[in-house]
Amino acid sequence: MQGLFITLEGVDGAGKSSHLDWLADWFRARGRVVRQTREPGGTPLGEHLREIVLHQAMHPETEALVMFAARREHIEQVIRPALAAGEVLISDRFTDASFAYQCGGRGLPEARLEALEQWVHGDLQPGLTLLFDVPTEIAAARLANAREPDRFERERGDFHARVRAAYLRRAASHPMRIRVIDGSRTLDEVRSQLAVILGAFT
Repeated sequence: MQGLFITLEGVDGAGKSSHLDWLADWFRARGRVVRQTREPGGTPLGEHLREIVLHQAMHPETEALVMFAARREHIEQVIRPALAAGEVLISDRFTDASFAYQCGGRGLPEARLEALEQWVHGDLQPGLTLLFDVPTEIAAARLANAREPDRFERERGDFHARVRAAYLRRAASHPMRIRVIDGSRTLDEVRSQLAVILGAFT
């Protein structure tokens, strides 16, 4: 059975993490082997780098390089083996997040990340990306009573607005791969929309 790579994207507070287990169960109910992972992270080294990048201040270019270093390890240890085994791999974030946060949020030139993207994973792209989109004020309200925020979540509202805009530009540039989900709807409404989209992948 052919492997399937699905990624979930969105600003912090968009609600994507609320649907990870549901998506996995949806595919398992149809006989698929499912693996869940995340970025940054997904491997022992990646998880160590995650702690550094989420909690230690650094130059924006360093931040991007750390993200792609963790991603390279993730691809070799988790993503390619899962796809080769015919599994459904569901990842909480992938390279679209780098374009949103490091280009949109931090202001790095897209050409630099395009070069990293080509170097680190070439023609490997998700078969489907679900972009959970909500207005930044809704996302901020959802995070207000959450866990201790990391350094991305502590950024000001204009940062998150730039991240959201970058995500939406990315979706407009890749309409066949990136499907925008209205994350402000109820849980049942969102999952009904997801079921329609996923129906094409069974």
